[in-house]
Amino acid sequence: MKAVYFEKTGGSDVLRHGELPTPNFGTQEALIRVEACGVNHLDLWVRGGLPAPIPYPHIGGCEIVGRVAAKGPGARGIKIGQRVLVAPGISCGKCSACKSNRDSQCPQFKIVGFQINGGFAEYAAVPAKNLIPVSGRWTPEQWAATPLVFLTAWHMLVTRAGLKKKETVLVQGAGSGIGTAAIQVAKYLGARVIAVAGSDEKLKKARALGADFTVNYAKSDFAKEVLKTTKDRGVDVVFEHVGPATWAGSIRCLGRGGRLVTCGATTGPKVELDLRFFYTKEISVTGCYMGSRKELNAVLALLAKGKLKPVVGQVFPLAETAKAQTTMENRNFFGKLVIKV
Repeated sequence: MKAVYFEKTGGSDVLRHGELPTPNFGTQEALIRVEACGVNHLDLWVRGGLPAPIPYPHIGGCEIVGRVAAKGPGARGIKIGQRVLVAPGISCGKCSACKSNRDSQCPQFKIVGFQINGGFAEYAAVPAKNLIPVSGRWTPEQWAATPLVFLTAWHMLVTRAGLKKKETVLVQGAGSGIGTAAIQVAKYLGARVIAVAGSDEKLKKARALGADFTVNYAKSDFAKEVLKTTKDRGVDVVFEHVGPATWAGSIRCLGRGGRLVTCGATTGPKVELDLRFFYTKEISVTGCYMGSRKELNAVLALLAKGKLKPVVGQVFPLAETAKAQTTMENRNFFGKLVIKV
């Protein structure tokens, strides 16, 4: 099969487009003929040497949509030829974390495209229990722009931050895939959204998604602008995934009792926190790592009804996966980058 893979970590130049054996699949697994696969920062981090055991040659790609090509005798609930979306998180389903819908805290938790090979290939082998049939409401490329970002955004805003109607949320990196998902989830919950991005064009599109107020961080101090628009009250929730480049300003934007939720570190892994500000304003900082299958089912149901919608920025052929990842590194896009296989 054709695949994009790497055999050593490094920059986008380590990616190879070539032939690899079609993966074997177990009795409770299925072989998926990949139609499309979303691109994520996780792909860049793993390729760059994120410390974790991964298989080699390694195939990235967490957000897979395709058709069932074959299945093992124990694979239930799916049919050959059926279009499915792959739930990216694999857990045991039996431990206390799984039973309480905390899948990502399962000791055996793995992510497709990370600890196991993913969807930047013509075929992918995954557990049948991770397959979710999808409707024809969206194209394969649009469906591939949804699972990881909408699941994480939902987990951050609904489960971890407890965002409520009429509260104000600040969305950092509003032009990214997860940023566009966060804007929509927050508006669905009835919140007021302040979106931050680095270009007027991105902010125009963010407003079209429902953002109530926007700030171009390249032109002004976003924290000053946020405090000005909230009359120095600050925001209730900050949706953070950028890291040190925005961290200090994000903390400044929080009002008393505010909650910051974070799921990423695109500008680096280390930040500083003034403990005096932290405890006197009684703010909360919460880490988020994907979400549960129950949460994924909830957001996919809203997508199927059109309550939320995929935002596809650019589509690349499989052979241009390296170009897609370079585009992500350069941040010159809005929405999701997707590979069409």
